[in-house]
Amino acid sequence: MQSAVRSLRADVLVVGFGKGGKAVAAAMGRAGKRVVVVEQSDQMYGGTCPNVGCVPTKALVHRAHARRPSDPPQDWYERAIGEVHAITSLFRKGNFDAMTEDVGATVLTGHAEFVGPHTVSVDTADDRVTVEADHILINTGSTPVIPDIPGLRTSEYLVTSTDLIHRTVLPEHLAIVGGGYLGIEFASIYRQFGSRVTLFESTSRILEREDDDVAAVAEGILVDEGVNIVTGANVTEIRDGAGGATVRYMNDGREHTVAVDAVLAAAGRRPATEGLGLAAAGVRTTSRGAVEVDEYLRTSQPHIFALGDVNGGPQFTYVSLDDSRIVLDQLLGDGKRTTADRVAVPRTLFMTPPLANVGLTEREARDAGFRVKAASQPVAEIVAMPRAYVVGETRGVMKFVIDVDTDEILGAALLSVDAQELINTVALAMRHGIKAGELRDSIYTHPSSTEAFNDVIGAVVRSDDG
Repeated sequence: MQSAVRSLRADVLVVGFGKGGKAVAAAMGRAGKRVVVVEQSDQMYGGTCPNVGCVPTKALVHRAHARRPSDPPQDWYERAIGEVHAITSLFRKGNFDAMTEDVGATVLTGHAEFVGPHTVSVDTADDRVTVEADHILINTGSTPVIPDIPGLRTSEYLVTSTDLIHRTVLPEHLAIVGGGYLGIEFASIYRQFGSRVTLFESTSRILEREDDDVAAVAEGILVDEGVNIVTGANVTEIRDGAGGATVRYMNDGREHTVAVDAVLAAAGRRPATEGLGLAAAGVRTTSRGAVEVDEYLRTSQPHIFALGDVNGGPQFTYVSLDDSRIVLDQLLGDGKRTTADRVAVPRTLFMTPPLANVGLTEREARDAGFRVKAASQPVAEIVAMPRAYVVGETRGVMKFVIDVDTDEILGAALLSVDAQELINTVALAMRHGIKAGELRDSIYTHPSSTEAFNDVIGAVVRSDDG
């Protein structure tokens, strides 16, 4: 029961303990500013990534693929979940201690709501705190989207990605509604743990943004692992029964059903703005519910910024970190850095092996009017990449999209062991204008995955060069 109301004054108030916000809070605290950070849950210090996102899911990827055929699936899974929770607890404590002890910030745990342009009211377990600040950062992240499918929202077998990684019972048959990055990652994880997995995607194929050849290799890997992928699927109903749920869906003009014991909603995430009282602060939102920002991440109130998923930008932790650099440049620098400065931002889908991309696909490059040469090789045929055989992962393909006229790298898709690391080298080369030929002819350590560039970039399979 709340017993008191107290007031705090801050130079900077951060609402949401995520990557971008905590980076700004740390820098401002070290600069001698009074900093207050508000997080509504004591299970979310540090934000989505270390608690329910990147860290636990990628830890599960590793542990799922470490399971031997002789390891009982349920026992291995329960052990893995316990180990992952130990990691997230360690990170959560580390984030809290660093913010309060190293930075000297005040951390309030409770729900925050704007009551004016410079003032936020925070309901904690013990009291209500009114915080007035010169600058305010909205860093509340995003929440899972639950599709409007009859029976889904009320199903006792519905799980979000957050729910699933907190369960110690391995689903016998997991249905995944949505074939995007999250859906594919969880399909790969839980199939390797030993669950039967059915993945429903409404479009004609998964990974629609990718070129056909890359998407086909990725889908083939998932299918070979035993994931049942149903494309062109319209899920029409989730009906609970004794011990499980029935998924009804239309495919090829016919109705089908499948019995499962868990349904993962993997239809994306939406900005978390509900209950923030943004109208009271005069902060506008977009038609998609994101906080509206300019290229400097300022909202309709110039002293209020929005960082990370909540501003509607790419939903990646490293983009949120870059958001912090833009905001810090406004608060402590010369104020010139903007979102327009971002070039060649990579992304990775953590299936096994991972699929990493940067820049344009071959299709996008041709549609944009470039004269293109596409260089592509299956990983198993890359002579200069013995590491793939050393670690026993020869599945996948590497592809580069190159401008015929300038030899510039327009884009790359790397479906291979170490792809999440390799793509950063390619992105750096693209940002600094390093030509494809230079990347091809560079000296790399051996045996490494990077030296695959020596072979792949020279393996032109299609070219507009007459």
